[in-house]
Amino acid sequence: MHQNNCHNLAEINATKQWIDEVVIGFNFCPFAKKEFVNNTIFYHSTKTEQLKVALKTVLAQCEYLQDNPQLETTLIILSQGFRSFERYLDLVEAANSLLANTGFEGVFQIATMHPEYCFADEAYDSASNFTNRSPYPMLHLLREASMEKVLSLHKNSEEIPVNNIALTTLHGSAFFAEILAKIQQQN
Repeated sequence: MHQNNCHNLAEINATKQWIDEVVIGFNFCPFAKKEFVNNTIFYHSTKTEQLKVALKTVLAQCEYLQDNPQLETTLIILSQGFRSFERYLDLVEAANSLLANTGFEGVFQIATMHPEYCFADEAYDSASNFTNRSPYPMLHLLREASMEKVLSLHKNSEEIPVNNIALTTLHGSAFFAEILAKIQQQN
């Protein structure tokens, strides 16, 4: 099938563990388990700290995903760079502009995950932020047509974020911070 890049195996393993234990384990994304089990997620880990290089990576991964229809999604793991959440948000904005300028807007969309993720108007230590906190900064490339299809088949898809926030609030920030710390220590 396809090869995930292996030179950053620890980051990829940590990401897989996070998907399994957190995203699937707490059902943050009801669509993730199928893709995880079917091995249709491509993991691309990069150590780049440069915006231009990261954008070239986004473009290359869009092209790779387009050329490999058996893959459903790509996680670009930014293992060294973009640790500052503000700098990461600059990358997200530039990556979304890149999609628009290269004809990939409407084909792919970017979901965002970061170790310091903080929703606008939320306190940094709010448990709700853990719905998007990950072991590393990541850009998740999703096929827009696939997302539209699964959302149309899922009853009450608009309740997913509401349920996720209720679940993280129930368990609390410390609970999820401990899980993330354990994943990073193990890999």
